[in-house]
Amino acid sequence: MLLSVEHIRKHFDSDQPVLADVTFQVFADYKIGLVGPNGCGKTTLLNIIAGREELERGKIEKPNDVTIGYLEQRPESVAGRTVMEEARLALAPLIAMQHEAEEIAQKMAIVTELSEHERLAARYDHLHEQLLHRDAYQLEHRIERILHGVGFVDEEFDRPVEKLSGGELNRLSLAGLLLAEPDVMLLDEPSNHLDLAATEWLETFLAGTNAAIILVSHDRYFLDKVTNRTYELYHGTIEEYIGNFSAYTRQKEERLMVQTRTYEKYVEEIEKAKDFIRRNHYGMKAGQAEDRRKKLERLESEPVALPRKIDSPPMNFPKPDRTGDIVFRAENLAKSFKETPLFHDAAFTIERGQRWAVIGPNGCGKTTLIRCLLHELSPDKGVVVHGQGVKIGYFDQHLHVLDDNVLVVDAVRPKNKKIMEDLERRKLLGAFGLSGDQQLQTVGSLSGGQRCRAALARLAAEEANVLILDEPTNHLDLWARAALEKAIHDFEGTVLFISHDRYFVDHVADHLLIIQPNGHFRELEGNYTTYRHLVSRGLIADPFVKNAYAKNKSDSNAAIQQENNIVASKKPQKSSGQKTFHPKQTSQKSGDAKHVSQGEQATQGNQAAKDVSSYTTNEKRKNNKYKKTPQEIKYGTHNPVYAEQPEKPFIETHVKPRDPKQKRKRKFPYRKVSDIEQTIADHESMAETLESLMLLPETLRDGNRIREITAELNEIREKLKNLYDHWDEASELN
Repeated sequence: MLLSVEHIRKHFDSDQPVLADVTFQVFADYKIGLVGPNGCGKTTLLNIIAGREELERGKIEKPNDVTIGYLEQRPESVAGRTVMEEARLALAPLIAMQHEAEEIAQKMAIVTELSEHERLAARYDHLHEQLLHRDAYQLEHRIERILHGVGFVDEEFDRPVEKLSGGELNRLSLAGLLLAEPDVMLLDEPSNHLDLAATEWLETFLAGTNAAIILVSHDRYFLDKVTNRTYELYHGTIEEYIGNFSAYTRQKEERLMVQTRTYEKYVEEIEKAKDFIRRNHYGMKAGQAEDRRKKLERLESEPVALPRKIDSPPMNFPKPDRTGDIVFRAENLAKSFKETPLFHDAAFTIERGQRWAVIGPNGCGKTTLIRCLLHELSPDKGVVVHGQGVKIGYFDQHLHVLDDNVLVVDAVRPKNKKIMEDLERRKLLGAFGLSGDQQLQTVGSLSGGQRCRAALARLAAEEANVLILDEPTNHLDLWARAALEKAIHDFEGTVLFISHDRYFVDHVADHLLIIQPNGHFRELEGNYTTYRHLVSRGLIADPFVKNAYAKNKSDSNAAIQQENNIVASKKPQKSSGQKTFHPKQTSQKSGDAKHVSQGEQATQGNQAAKDVSSYTTNEKRKNNKYKKTPQEIKYGTHNPVYAEQPEKPFIETHVKPRDPKQKRKRKFPYRKVSDIEQTIADHESMAETLESLMLLPETLRDGNRIREITAELNEIREKLKNLYDHWDEASELN
């Protein structure tokens, strides 16, 4: 055990403690995601563990040789050093050990006394072992690797620290912590100020480090990739869950159901006892009533806790007026900033009801593009046309739409609506999570998350049919982000947004507008998973990697050649009188076999590799675009969304076309295909959770628990087998 936190309590100004009774342990292999709503005390808890804040009650224990490193949200800058020198400070103990080893080696060369030589040799061997264990003979390489990983380039290594921006200081502080490699890392929003490439690099680094981690983050993708434990901090106490954030959400729902039933049963028993006492206090059953009174006292002395339900605000946007089929049309757009080109030759069309995400590295011109679409900026070249009946609502990430000196209840009223009743505004603010006294505060006194909710409420009041959102999830906690996702999904209008939240992009967008490294735009039908798959296959350039466009040309050609080789290698050799075909090449309308020659198959395989859109066909299933399809599950593909079914051509000897008039009989009751896919996804999640539980050390030591999990897992797998068959039938007959 590396760290023990027992019964921590902490008050601030209010009567309610921020931390009431926090107890947990941290072991060597723990990577903990610390989650909870805004203001629940997550940062306070990290400060107490790091020794930066005093605690009122409780204790924190750790072995003397265990080191703790803390990444705070706003690190202090120190003048007089360069970026490289500041990073090297994190390795000062190792550098000191190197110097000591060198000095001992020099002494050993000149010492003549045998006992002294043996003492120096023993010390040198110990230092050498420590330096090897901590990879201290390649320190310069480590420093460069970490600095590159968090987003610094070689030209910035000699920059003075005092000239760095706030975001750059955060990245440098993170680099120092990763270089120091403490036994326990306390990370408070480590992915802030990192671009997508640096965030993915950090995920990989943290997932592979031997250090224990306590991580606070609003990035659900990041939590899923890094953590194997989730600690929920709520109402001043902690509950532990096994697994990452996705596993936590499933287990949380199950626990909440049990807690709710237990509490409802407790309340029911109390009400029954009170009713019996009230009706029989005087009469023949007075003795029984006295027994019930004693039972009631016992029940009330040991109350059942309320369910730990963290409510999401019921955000929603009003039903919009209908626009024309075309909402935006951009033709040959180009824009430069201070003679530096941002983008050029941008041409795209956004249709009614679509949800587009704009992605690209910081400074590539995403917000500039949005302002061109809003006609706030004039492009250097090209034109933007708005469709018929378009009414735009704009969410600015800097929240300039809100006046800090105005009461929240007044700030939510848009300028184009002179009459909006006070009660209506209060209900609207309540729907976005601002209630009671919060509505009567000035905007300037609100926290970042509260200001963001107020701006979203004002956006809803504008009753727009096109929403343009620039980083709408900034400052929102995990539950508010989930509520915003649902509100956008339910919105019947058109949405265009910028977001660094990959989970949000993955679950909301059905189209992507990607700003490529060469300033070109790339349209993509799909979501974030689609985009990452295509980047990994070399079919599009990664906008977050410098010179990726030039590299992508050769990678794309290689990927195409690889596709052709795979197709060719999987084709059987023809023998006399035999023809080959693939099941996908069979006509679905008539059932007649469609024979294709080897040359035609090669042409089709080459075209499929060249055509990016062939990888996004499944995106037309908008409600299930980020889940495995049952075919992919059934064929055992490794890619979570877009892996193709394996090419399994077979030999046709006698193929009897099926009579199109002969309809297949149903084996299963009628269900929508989308409903079956949702059930499959739920059962898969349960299976993954059980497989994770099976690998835990405490499970492996408990034979009975292993048997229980195995039986449950086999039952779920049997249900999945039937669900796959049901899906096949529904896909054909529905």
